[in-house]
Amino acid sequence: MTAGGQAEGAGAGADPASARLPSRVAKLLSALFYGTCSFLLVLINKALLTTYRFPSPIVLGVGQMAVTIMILYVSKLNKIIHFPDFDKKIPTKLFPLPLLYVGNHISGLASTSKLSLPMFTVLRKFTIPLTLLLETIILGKQYSLNIIVSVFAIILGAFVAAGSDLAFNLEGYIFVFLNDIFTAANGVYTKQKMDPKELGKYGVLFYNACFMIIPTLIISVSTGDLRQKQEETFEQGFWSRGFHMSTSIPRGPINTSWFLLMYSTVLCSYYNSALTTAVVGAIKNVSVAYIGMLVGGDYIFSVLNFVGLNICMAGGLRYSFLTLGSQLKPKQPVEEENISQDLKV
Repeated sequence: MTAGGQAEGAGAGADPASARLPSRVAKLLSALFYGTCSFLLVLINKALLTTYRFPSPIVLGVGQMAVTIMILYVSKLNKIIHFPDFDKKIPTKLFPLPLLYVGNHISGLASTSKLSLPMFTVLRKFTIPLTLLLETIILGKQYSLNIIVSVFAIILGAFVAAGSDLAFNLEGYIFVFLNDIFTAANGVYTKQKMDPKELGKYGVLFYNACFMIIPTLIISVSTGDLRQKQEETFEQGFWSRGFHMSTSIPRGPINTSWFLLMYSTVLCSYYNSALTTAVVGAIKNVSVAYIGMLVGGDYIFSVLNFVGLNICMAGGLRYSFLTLGSQLKPKQPVEEENISQDLKV
């Protein structure tokens, strides 16, 4: 065989392998797609719950759980993601994560409806010190001085911003602190009780949604939340506004955006590393805090509040990248299950 033939044969042999590797364009576009969808979902949630006064965060949560189940199941069937099939041991392994999941989901939506986006983003940062406190007490973990300084900046900034919040809403503050507690407890419990590789991130998310969608719908019906949603939907003209909601699960923009978020998260993790997904999520949170000042119409600017918001955002970003840097070890890929949940807060 000639040298040219050898080169041609080698090139032909290399083609299938190179074809399986995602291109830089695919990596970049999937990361941008995830960041855009994640950002837009927050804005759409805010618009639906505040501007259009959608009456039921619980019904909204049921719709998003249904979309979560559908997306993850279809992705599993198409071998885009993997998680184990159901067996009778899974409920025992998961409990009480499904309860924390639904509490986290509903309290997050409820606080979004009561608070401006900048204050929601700032107060959600309390998940980080709560997580570190629980991990220190329960798991016995220790943290570097740099991490502690970053967490102190988050707390200081949040207190300054909250103390000068001219649009203070007690109910919103209660919901967002409950959301922080549910998120922190969920993360710490997962680390303490479960092997993350056993079910994986998507397996935990899928089975949490499966186990809680029916009980949450029953709660919505028994409390009259579902009927209130139906009545107010017609009274406030949601049909004419283009939302076209069914009797139980809201369709239209909110579920489309949740569908796209779930799909873009899977896509970004598929083409990139979990590290990239976490970094994009951290950058998105900063964007929401600042652009949220112009969206929703419920943020009242004050100099002290703005200073506190900046301190909190700077501390949060520093904490995120310090933590990500410590998890990124040479010659060892960062697995999605090992990314701290509070990095995406």
